[in-house]
Amino acid sequence: MDQQRDAAGRAMLAGLLDASHLMPLDALPEQAEEHARAAGFSGISIYVADLMLAGLHLLTAPEATAAEEERHLRIEGTVPGRAYQHGDLTSAGPADEHGVAWWVPVVDGTERLGLLRLHSAHDDARAREDADRLAALLALIIVAKRGSSDTLARLMRTGPLNIAAEMQWNLMPPRAYADARIVIAASMEPAYEISGDVFEYALDGPLVHLTILDAMGHDTAAGLSSALAFGVCRNARRQGADLIGRGEAMEAALIDQYGTSRYVTGILATLDTRTGLLSWVNRGHHPPIIIRDNCWTSHLQCQLAHPMGTDLGLKSTVCREQLQRGDRVTLFTDGITEARRPGGPEFGRDRFTDFLIRHADGLPLPETLRRLVHAVLDYHHGQLQDDATVLMCEWLGSSLADTGPAEDLLGLPASEGPAARTTASRSPRP
Repeated sequence: MDQQRDAAGRAMLAGLLDASHLMPLDALPEQAEEHARAAGFSGISIYVADLMLAGLHLLTAPEATAAEEERHLRIEGTVPGRAYQHGDLTSAGPADEHGVAWWVPVVDGTERLGLLRLHSAHDDARAREDADRLAALLALIIVAKRGSSDTLARLMRTGPLNIAAEMQWNLMPPRAYADARIVIAASMEPAYEISGDVFEYALDGPLVHLTILDAMGHDTAAGLSSALAFGVCRNARRQGADLIGRGEAMEAALIDQYGTSRYVTGILATLDTRTGLLSWVNRGHHPPIIIRDNCWTSHLQCQLAHPMGTDLGLKSTVCREQLQRGDRVTLFTDGITEARRPGGPEFGRDRFTDFLIRHADGLPLPETLRRLVHAVLDYHHGQLQDDATVLMCEWLGSSLADTGPAEDLLGLPASEGPAARTTASRSPRP
């Protein structure tokens, strides 16, 4: 019997994987239903989370129909919502003639894409394992095909995106990432009306590059200038530019395009996962925050250089902080701390850090950020006057093989080595 179940599980995964190569995303629910039968699963429904991470929406073929209450589910205050928030396989109701019913998180790494609902003819550890593997394969297929699917793009929207938001969401990486060394999560609101905020993280051997940018203004022009800065930063980094060099490249491109009429602030940072050494440059932005042991924060200080695009001639300085395992580096834009009710006080940096500490224990990092942003929205009665973006990176320690020296990319003289704590600076442009 065990061998038969093993073979059935493999047949399910192999069949769906083979079908996925020449399959549009619209056909995924039908194909999943067909191949899942081999493992004793039926009644397949796939739900994806919307951009605001407030609801879960049924993925169906264009001609398919379903009751309205089955098509859209709230994340807050519902059983499927709890399964999504905590990432746990959860009962979806009492057993019936089709078997037991489960909600299964659909997760790519740590990026929570949505939920799978299914019936299982078996109610044991093996069936749960097969359901988790099916959900994991669905996640990989969705990630591989979402860039070419307008069906999915429309499903993830509960309102129209402005032009800047359409550009920004297609520029940035997924909002969550994890490996044995780090966990990264990001959140950005208002999801449908972003103007000048962007974030990025990138892996380069032992290095993790973290970037957050905030362009002046709240219009399409802000989106264009931040998109330009974002592209230049990525291009310079991939050509070997260090932290200061990336800022210089963005400054030059913005001035070439706009003169000094538009500017972008930002934090450019690199974490060496072998040592926990965080290096960063501050270009006219709010400083990073370190959260330690879920009870302590440090607001990192670094000499400010001018915002990129202003041509003020202030020196850029590489500053450093030695992290401890479990530290969470937090980058954010002013829309988080400066959100306010009409006539009321700002949300504020203290309230912001206190929320992150109080909600960190026992919750996945992406869920902590999801709750933070909804708390900010509630505080502001659902209407933000500025982009509110947070990018967090938790250092778990080094457990992957070293992949080479990092001194050049960190902007350190080779003689100092990755553990150097001295300050390096030079003028933004000769």
